[in-house]
Amino acid sequence: MHPRAEEFAARARERYGFDPDVREFPEGTKTAADAAEAIGCEVGAIASSLVFRLEGLDRATADRLEGLDPDRPLVVAVTSGANRVDESRLAAHFGADGATMADADEIRSVLGWSIGGVPPFCHETAVPVVSDQSLDDYDELWAAAGTPAAVFPITPAELRELSGAEPIAVA
Repeated sequence: MHPRAEEFAARARERYGFDPDVREFPEGTKTAADAAEAIGCEVGAIASSLVFRLEGLDRATADRLEGLDPDRPLVVAVTSGANRVDESRLAAHFGADGATMADADEIRSVLGWSIGGVPPFCHETAVPVVSDQSLDDYDELWAAAGTPAAVFPITPAELRELSGAEPIAVA
């Protein structure tokens, strides 16, 4: 197993008592469609962890959001691979003026994971997490396990519990 996937699995066991069944696909799972094809599931069952930077968030609001660093206001939106995140809806949920995709360096430095391998939990820094309500349409989801080629199965309820995600209409 790739060292980053091993690190994710170890963190999940240590922090949450959750033993993920990490599966690796040498052909990669960089896109939701690639992941669904490799796994043999619907693209909607892919739980993609996307990282956004909130713009125009006032300090008082930022201070009220648990885990949000007002100087680096990042949030994770776990969305169905069949959907796109509506940035304006995400921003409105947090009381921000806007939301844009965070850059790769910032994601790595704050969350400790690289784009394509960001899991829904086990981040180096606590950040707010929301989940796409449509994920509840599936009995089993597949999420990134630390690398673009590693995934693990999880139920929607487990995902919300372990990530602390608030389910919202984010698509």
